[in-house]
Parts: sequence; C-alpha cells; structure tokens
Amino acid sequence: MPDVGQPLKPQEAKALIRAILEDGGVRWGDHALKELAKDDLEMSDAVNVLRGGVVRDPEWENGEWRYHVETPRICVVVAFRSETVLRVVTAWRKQR
Repeated sequence: MPDVGQPLKPQEAKALIRAILEDGGVRWGDHALKELAKDDLEMSDAVNVLRGGVVRDPEWENGEWRYHVETPRICVVVAFRSETVLRVVTAWRKQR
C-alpha cells in the first residue's frame, strides 16, 4: 500500500483512487458539494471523472497532498485520508 502521507506519482494516485472507488469510502466536503451544485454537476459526474480522468502531480495545500483529476470538461480535487478513504475537496466545470 502506498504511504498517503507522501506525494504519490500520478499513476499510483490513479490506482489508489480506483481501488477506493471500488472498495473504500468517498467523503464529500461541504465545499465540494456546494461547488458541484453551483456548476450544475452531480456526485456521479465527479465519480466518473475520478474513474476516467487524468491525475496531475500532487500539490501540497492546507496540510495535505491534493490531486487534481481532470477530463476536458471537469476537474475534481481529492485528498487521501487513508489507503481506503478519499475526500473530494472541490470540483468545477471547466467548460460547458
């Protein structure tokens, strides 16, 4: 299992995201839910991005490594709470 306290390579983060979506827990931050609603997006849209999007190099922000997962239209930012739990920090529609 990767050490989520350290920055993961994008391909490691992608594999962990997929494993968590399959068997773990996804937590939705209040900010993420507000931003999804603001851009007329559903939680299922964000999950689809997490399944199929491109994971970018992590950024250290607010005491945690955050990963941008993107498709051409949507970006979802996640942080790992553990090897089995991730938190959706925010999301937005890049274009309509």
